[in-house]
Amino acid sequence: MLQLKDVNYQANGGQLSILNSINLTVPKDEPSLIVGRSGSGKTTLLEVISGLTRFTSGTIRWNGKIRNIQHRRWLSGMVFQFPERHFLGLTIGQELKLGHRYIPGNRIQQTLEQVGLSKISLHAPPESLSGGQQRRLAIAVQLLRDPQILLLDEPTAGLDWSMRDEVLTLLTDVSQNRVMLIATHEPELFFPLVHQAWRLEKGTVKRLYKL
Repeated sequence: MLQLKDVNYQANGGQLSILNSINLTVPKDEPSLIVGRSGSGKTTLLEVISGLTRFTSGTIRWNGKIRNIQHRRWLSGMVFQFPERHFLGLTIGQELKLGHRYIPGNRIQQTLEQVGLSKISLHAPPESLSGGQQRRLAIAVQLLRDPQILLLDEPTAGLDWSMRDEVLTLLTDVSQNRVMLIATHEPELFFPLVHQAWRLEKGTVKRLYKL
């Protein structure tokens, strides 16, 4: 279980609090949603949880224990809104192996099958994939790390309806046995998938619903 208690974030040199006393509890196996307009702080919140950004005050707990920034980086996997901007490998194979000393080829293939990319060439550059395939590749990269917390920033942004449906089905499949938190400005797409949702506005969160 992921728990945020009175988490605040204020950018260095800034006077405005981007996150203000955030309190969230997100259990495993129950995908959850953060809803907000562009600029509301959704991405910042995910980056704080994942350890990519250091928050100003408050606590973040995993299974009841306070976790520092290094622990959260190890626990979390984050899929960015525009994953193609974060690909570092020259080929798909290199991208999948980044950060691993050794990873069996059969595990890579199983993960690609899980995300529906079993037929792509590992020698092709990530940029050769379609937008939907790039999202799937970004998810595969994180699944190979086996994160306990999977964070997704606008995972359907810019995709057509058929690709959106494919991504939603994939997210349902990979949400088991982990915490999943999705940030979006299109909540209606995810309501069939998620168990609870909050709205982030002016740096604070308000519960929309809980199943």
